[in-house]
Amino acid sequence: MEDVGAALARFLERSHTASPRYLPQLVDETARRLGMASATVYLADVQEDRLVALPGPGEDEDESEALAIEGTVAGWAYRTMSLRLAHHRPLALWLPLVDGIARIGVLHVAADRITPEMLDGATQLAAVTALTVVSKSGFSDLFSRTARRRPMTTAAEMVWAFLPPRTLGTDRVTSTAALEPAYEIGGDAFDHGLDDGRLHVTVVDAMGHDLAAGLASAVALAGCRSIRRAGGTLSDITDRIDEDLHRWQPGGLLTGVFAHLDLESGRFAWINAGHPPPLLIRAHRVVPGALEAPGELPLGLGPGYERARTVHQVQLEPGDRVLVHTDGVTEARLATGRQFGEEQLVDFVSRALAAGEPAPEALRRLVHAVLDHHDGRLQDDATIVLVEWHPEPDRSP
Repeated sequence: MEDVGAALARFLERSHTASPRYLPQLVDETARRLGMASATVYLADVQEDRLVALPGPGEDEDESEALAIEGTVAGWAYRTMSLRLAHHRPLALWLPLVDGIARIGVLHVAADRITPEMLDGATQLAAVTALTVVSKSGFSDLFSRTARRRPMTTAAEMVWAFLPPRTLGTDRVTSTAALEPAYEIGGDAFDHGLDDGRLHVTVVDAMGHDLAAGLASAVALAGCRSIRRAGGTLSDITDRIDEDLHRWQPGGLLTGVFAHLDLESGRFAWINAGHPPPLLIRAHRVVPGALEAPGELPLGLGPGYERARTVHQVQLEPGDRVLVHTDGVTEARLATGRQFGEEQLVDFVSRALAAGEPAPEALRRLVHAVLDHHDGRLQDDATIVLVEWHPEPDRSP
């Protein structure tokens, strides 16, 4: 067995110039140097239904092994973001692949025996494998193809290209998002980002469900980031989006929630442009009306409809969660016409979080529940962003 530090140093050195297709082989070779029998990289698919083996050199992508996320040991490791040991011969160790706190897949390690040194090596190998996958995702289609079961529409491809990672967080805040229908998304989009002690969150819903709606959402995210990165306010953001939509895409109406959370104080500020009001969840219960406000017009109406946007503010308590969603979530219907509804939405999220599920897993299961409610196919886009403020406890004497 090679020294863990030396083996990982060699891995990192070779990973800089290795092609994405060679990554599975590099991971496997490193595992063998650490005394293991083999190692296989699995990536989660777009809808988080399956874990698909990343194909290596000469392997057919269409024949990659796929494991269900529900009901498998591999899926358990992914869902809970913790390692799992299967006691058979050879022993099978499943480790989550995470980027920060965002889940991207699992690493399967096989070995005749697992020593503390090998466990430490496997854990570190999973960490550097995840970082390598993320670093190479920007210039290779291999990882995207592995994570897809069918082609995306042009509108969906465009929107996904603009989206940030679905989950991000620090010791003070977690923000995680879900978006469906993943392969045909049109008008919905989300954004979140951390900067200088503040979390920014945006959820938008453009009118329509086609390429024009996707363009409106892309314009909104681009305008939002442009102003945000220049130090602008929430009002500056909505003004820019309003102006850009009217100028470059007449008729491209869009609703949205644009918010900032101060990570030190817990002060939550937001603008609601014609969108369903966010929900404040405290101690696993919704605080009635906490984030409701008088309705304001959507963005993109242009001259004659310009109004000063109201910036609302509320003080969060440690452990509070803010849930922002589009109407495609609550308005998903059964064949009988019964909607999924806000009450069922809140009940599902509250139960999942009360049971200790990580926020990404709670939203994954929620989206599947919404899809099941609508027989697997939504008629409208459904987007959810869940923010949790969890500042460090006061350690002062």
